[in-house]
Amino acid sequence: MKRSRIYRAARALVCASLALSVSLAAAQSYPSKPIRLLLPFAGGTDAVARLLAFKLSAALGEQVLPEQRLGAGGNIAHRAVAEAAPDGYTLLMGAPPLVINPHLNPTAGYDALRAFAAVAPLTSIPNVLVVHPKVKAASLADLLKLARAAPGKLTYGSGGVGSVNHLAAELLKSRAKIDILHVPYKSATTALTGLIAGEIDVVIVAASSAASYVKEGRLRALAVLDSKRSSAMPEVPTAAEAGTPLVAVNWYMLVAPAGTPRAIIDRLNSESVKAMNAADIRERLAGLGGEPASGSPEDAAAFLRSEYEQWGKVIREAGIKAE
Repeated sequence: MKRSRIYRAARALVCASLALSVSLAAAQSYPSKPIRLLLPFAGGTDAVARLLAFKLSAALGEQVLPEQRLGAGGNIAHRAVAEAAPDGYTLLMGAPPLVINPHLNPTAGYDALRAFAAVAPLTSIPNVLVVHPKVKAASLADLLKLARAAPGKLTYGSGGVGSVNHLAAELLKSRAKIDILHVPYKSATTALTGLIAGEIDVVIVAASSAASYVKEGRLRALAVLDSKRSSAMPEVPTAAEAGTPLVAVNWYMLVAPAGTPRAIIDRLNSESVKAMNAADIRERLAGLGGEPASGSPEDAAAFLRSEYEQWGKVIREAGIKAE
């Protein structure tokens, strides 16, 4: 019995050593051909991906090619990467819908936590809660008082059912115990346009998108939904500073298929963090309203799980279904 246990332990050690050797060998020869970076969306996803690809191509010695795979709320790209060979040659520009969609639609076609290996956090763009000037609220506390005084009277717009700005507003409703009416638009941009026109009262949108309208006095910013203030509007308090802790950001993360060799993930992580923190990229990100992120694959995975759990809870409690 004792000899059998020693044998099994020795065999496990040999297998682990062989796996490590294979992983190291893969990393040493990686990459030897172009790398595809699949994009589930245009807009900010595309902009951040191209900044990353430019730097990674030079650092890795092979072209990193952004490739749009639009449609199905991002699920076409998500499924393509989930089903790709775990060899580091097919990567994903991950964003919040990656962890939101499986909660909304059981036929999304992938497991957000098991089908992927988180590689590196890239950047995040904070959201801000803005109101039309007709709303008599100079602070988030004022807005909550108005909502409690007249349940269901105030309206908020979003980029559609299951969008980050929709779920962020539902999270606010849950935390603050208020009732405001959801008015879905085709996109966050059209929701913002609707707010400026006075069609609705409230929108949660990327701070960079709302900043110019706030400066012109066409909108009023009440709170940034991040752990720190936004460089796009540093005078606006965070939701926590305004009395209702709430974080809802537009994040971007490099993701690979599950099972990708750890040595490849480590190299991609190291080069991605360097790329996003380069001075020229920091400047370009600032123009988008974002800041570079840093962290290990474990940090990225922990964040992915926390987002999955936070939005899953919001969706279940609010009874949100995909349209």
